[in-house]
Amino acid sequence: MKLYGFWRSLATYRVNVALALKGMKVDEEVSIDLLKGQQLNSDYRAVNPQAVVPSLVLDDGGPPLFQSLAILEYLEETKPQPPLLPKDPRGRARVRGLALISAADGHPLVVPRIRTYMEKELKLDEPTRNRWLQHWSMEALKAIESHLAKEKETGRFSHGDAPTIADICLAGQVIGATAYFKCDVSGVPTVKRVYDECMKIDAFSRFHPLKQPGAPAH
Repeated sequence: MKLYGFWRSLATYRVNVALALKGMKVDEEVSIDLLKGQQLNSDYRAVNPQAVVPSLVLDDGGPPLFQSLAILEYLEETKPQPPLLPKDPRGRARVRGLALISAADGHPLVVPRIRTYMEKELKLDEPTRNRWLQHWSMEALKAIESHLAKEKETGRFSHGDAPTIADICLAGQVIGATAYFKCDVSGVPTVKRVYDECMKIDAFSRFHPLKQPGAPAH
């Protein structure tokens, strides 16, 4: 397998964590520097016309997989152990719903193409952009907290006592909020507790974006 990604990309983080939890390894990793605009190059657009990461090229040589949650679902279907979704339909819907709060509602509002548009087209200064980034990052975490704190399905992790897709997305959302946008997550204690549990697992901690090649020293 070949994975096109970027150290800072939270979507790439999701795929790396899922691969690690499944015990799968990528043969080749290709860095697409989003901050330098490499995703807009024609050679990468041939891989992913949307010009985003990640993209996963499978060994069968077919079209690359794209969109992190679709890739996670593919991994779940083709290598079901250990499971990243519950067995029951209601539980699966809950986990998918929690995951989508981050991946579909929160994260898309803070990605590089949004920040660039705010800067170049809307002429918003950096403090204003940062307030936007912090606000939407925390709105997603507050929404997740509202579920985790009151629903009996919450266990050691977002759903029960084993990590699921919901936790992969939660971890990425917390990393973005805290490491990138300097948000205070003390107001979402259940989210923080689950995140801390995730970080006890090698797959989550080893692929932390700030630990990846290319990340700035900190």
